[in-house]
Amino acid sequence: MNGQQIFKMLPVEEAAKLLGRGPVSSLPYYDPGRWELERQAIFMRSWLHVGHICEIPESGSFIRREIEFAHASLLIIRGKDGEIRAFHNACTHRGTQLADEVSGKRSRFSCRYHMWTFGLDGALVSAPDFERFHVAKEDCSLKQVQAQVLAGMIFINFDPAPKQSIREFLGPIADALELTPVARAVDFTEWTYEIEANWKTSFDNYQENYHLRVIHPRTGRPVLGPENPFGYPTHYGFCGPHRSQTLWKNPSPPPTPPIQLMSFLRGAALAEKDDVAFPKSDFKLFPCLHIVGLPPNQFTHTHMPLGPTRTRGQIRMYWTSKADSASRQFVREMAAMSVRDVLAEDRVAIEACQRGVGSGAIDRFHFQDHEILLRHLYEEVEARVEAYVSERARTGGSQ
Repeated sequence: MNGQQIFKMLPVEEAAKLLGRGPVSSLPYYDPGRWELERQAIFMRSWLHVGHICEIPESGSFIRREIEFAHASLLIIRGKDGEIRAFHNACTHRGTQLADEVSGKRSRFSCRYHMWTFGLDGALVSAPDFERFHVAKEDCSLKQVQAQVLAGMIFINFDPAPKQSIREFLGPIADALELTPVARAVDFTEWTYEIEANWKTSFDNYQENYHLRVIHPRTGRPVLGPENPFGYPTHYGFCGPHRSQTLWKNPSPPPTPPIQLMSFLRGAALAEKDDVAFPKSDFKLFPCLHIVGLPPNQFTHTHMPLGPTRTRGQIRMYWTSKADSASRQFVREMAAMSVRDVLAEDRVAIEACQRGVGSGAIDRFHFQDHEILLRHLYEEVEARVEAYVSERARTGGSQ
């Protein structure tokens, strides 16, 4: 299945007419009060990508994830039954965190304070002088967070009873993701960064090509040409709250630098040897996950909010084999640094954009037709915030 076949792909004029034109409010991009509504309405209720099963391959393997917007530290553990579960990294006696390591392997988790000990399934196994607590062990299990796996990726959801599973939420996109290298990954190259920008300001930069010839005159050369000087995509697609685009193919791309050409050739050969062919992909998944790639490179880019005007970006390039040779290591480092170079060029502009809007001087944004994906995200966020506010009004603010 070609990933883009699952989206309703439209030429720009048709997409713009469908979603409308006109300015939008800039308030959601910087206002603390508005951010709090998004935090509750979206991030405390949505499926969020936090890891991959290749990080926890065996029973007892675990990773720790700090989710700042939820004030949470999570332990994501593979149990004895092979299931992957997520728990708050907090002893149910008096809240002491159980693990400081970023990752590791344990058979049990013991609290350093009073030695309450928990199994891989979160159940309380033992506690000194427990009889004096006059409570059942079953009532003292670690507090669990919803966790599900799709295409090898681990997603968590702070809603105790999500309305949809991750597969239901992604719909037909789920099947397409199962065809990508991410689903078969055994290794990855990762780097993270923090940027002084709202999560939408950050994400939006990767949803439009209008800036390419200004910000990326060198690295953007392969997708800029006389026939399409801005490198605009040819079509835009929508599938529920998710988006995609069809990138324009330059018929006369500039020559590839020798070192990069060597990497491409070796990468193509290794991809064929590893049998990692996959359809071209460009998924912008609600709320904050971008999956993009052309064989043999596939990467995810998560924009995790840290507050109204700060975001942590995590980029992962996934591989279906270990880097067991110099050629593989060379190809991976070259691919990763090529992506990082492009993203590094964006940073100054993104932060300058955030500082400008944060002044309050600009009360509205003007999206042009080729910024239609920005408008789609904006409308999706607006709809969820409005639904949340209405829900709170109906329930007297208890939600």
